[in-house]
Amino acid sequence: MSEGLTEITAAWQGETSFIARNAAGGTVQMGTIDGKPGVGPMQLLLVAIAGCTGDDILSILQKKRADLTDFQVRVTGKRAADYPKVWTNIHITYLIWGNAILPRDVEQAIGLSIKKYCSVGIMLEKSAEITCEYQILVPGDIFLSKEEK
Repeated sequence: MSEGLTEITAAWQGETSFIARNAAGGTVQMGTIDGKPGVGPMQLLLVAIAGCTGDDILSILQKKRADLTDFQVRVTGKRAADYPKVWTNIHITYLIWGNAILPRDVEQAIGLSIKKYCSVGIMLEKSAEITCEYQILVPGDIFLSKEEK
């Protein structure tokens, strides 16, 4: 393979289902196979932004020696009504558990990820408005979304 290229192979599994593999052997299931649901291709874009920005934020906070005990990235998206039904709105909620986590450190990490480092987000913002929020929790706290409260 040429330098700088990435190759993914998506092998058809019947109906509208695929197993995708990267060169390292990592796999992802798209569509239902043997009754087991997979992740849809458009949902994978939300997974990608969660992983991309989550990785950035963890890295930045760890460099700041933040005492993290857990971390979650929750992403919701709204798609256009008409084809090609691209994402038009994406909202990211960062849930950060730890001790003495400083809001300014979290805000800086989110800003750097969204504006500079997360290539997935930078690509998606060409079609979608991306908004973010965060919540700092102490270890043992249970997060309840607005809908769950």
